Amino acid sequence: MSILCGCPLLECVYCLACTRWAWKRCLHTAGHDSETWGLSSAEEFEPVPRICRYILAVYEDDLRHPLWEPLGGYGINPDWLISKRTYEDTLGQAPPYILYLDHNHADIVLAFRGLNLAKESDYAVLLDNKLGKRKFDGGYVHNGLLKAAGWVLDAECETLKDLVEKYPKYTLTFAGHSLGSGVAALLTMVVVQNRDKLGDIERKRVRGYAIAPARCMSLNLAVRYADVINSVVLQDDFLPRTATPLEDIFKSLFCLPCLLCLRCMRDTCIPEEKMLKDPRRLYAPGRLYHIVERKPCRLGRFPPVVKTAVPVDGRFEHIVLSCNATSDHAIIWIEREAQRALDLMLEKAESMEIPPKQRMERKETLAKEHTEEYKAALQRAVTLAVPHAYSPSPYGTFDEQEEEHSYGSSGESSFGSTKKSKTFVGRF
Repeated sequence: MSILCGCPLLECVYCLACTRWAWKRCLHTAGHDSETWGLSSAEEFEPVPRICRYILAVYEDDLRHPLWEPLGGYGINPDWLISKRTYEDTLGQAPPYILYLDHNHADIVLAFRGLNLAKESDYAVLLDNKLGKRKFDGGYVHNGLLKAAGWVLDAECETLKDLVEKYPKYTLTFAGHSLGSGVAALLTMVVVQNRDKLGDIERKRVRGYAIAPARCMSLNLAVRYADVINSVVLQDDFLPRTATPLEDIFKSLFCLPCLLCLRCMRDTCIPEEKMLKDPRRLYAPGRLYHIVERKPCRLGRFPPVVKTAVPVDGRFEHIVLSCNATSDHAIIWIEREAQRALDLMLEKAESMEIPPKQRMERKETLAKEHTEEYKAALQRAVTLAVPHAYSPSPYGTFDEQEEEHSYGSSGESSFGSTKKSKTFVGRF
């Protein structure tokens, strides 16, 4: 009898939880994710549209006779293309990519394409993961994406080393979209930890760009590598807001009643503070750039605004109920809106007629602000008790300590042994 009396009470609690969840979902818009972030400058955002075009170029069979180039072209000189790898070349171990020597911008670029819905090998990479399956550098990463990154580095190590040594003033950039964004982000981490394999390249010369990023690393790693990894999100994009495994992506796209019930109860009963303390939970990597072009209760697109920050909490934790959740994931739209946003920034800078000397000073100030914001994020991660997070040293020796920590933990937790291996694939 007591059990029967308790059923209506449980039903009421469940209905209230579902109502609260639905109310929060309907009110939550993408603009809320970055409403407290600062505006991005043209100088720091300048590479993003160009890198998007490089990623689009991976889809072409012949760059000398392109079929799908965007307005203005890819901006690629075919004579500077070092290599182009297809699925046949990668044997399904990694998505296709190009290695391009960009003399115009003094950059060595390795760019990956996104998920191919017709390739089983891409699904295999995504599904090769379980919560807490792979430890890396004191945190957790997506196992399949890490193995793909290791395979690519093993295949291109000698070529990259020769290019880095031949062009000592060039930066080394890894970029990717969707599935490729996770490979690029983890490849950036692996290279930073194994810089001796690439001619002792400086950390500041290495950078990664994750376009429409996959959630591929734990929070402590996402914050720690924010000085070298950048993630770009267009408005309502669903992927940075959901877990990486393929079955979870489908849960987000097709919310069946039973899955909606479980997600409702989880979001209602588990506070964000508890989620932050789960060391196995994966997040979008590095510094975040959020392109906002739509406003709530407004029709049409507005001039895009780019917000940026290195957030610790509130890192795209909620799916946005939007009809644009999937279209905002498309690399074509991201390239268009990123270019529009950059053009608006440049027009504003030109209208202000800033003297060259002040522009240089502003660039130096921006670099200092990013460094301070990066250190503040590390400190906040410690304040919020994020597992395995640590704050920078007040004596200016943070870089050295971080490097020692990275190599030490890498040998124990990611490779499983302190013995050296001939290949990165063997290690992973």
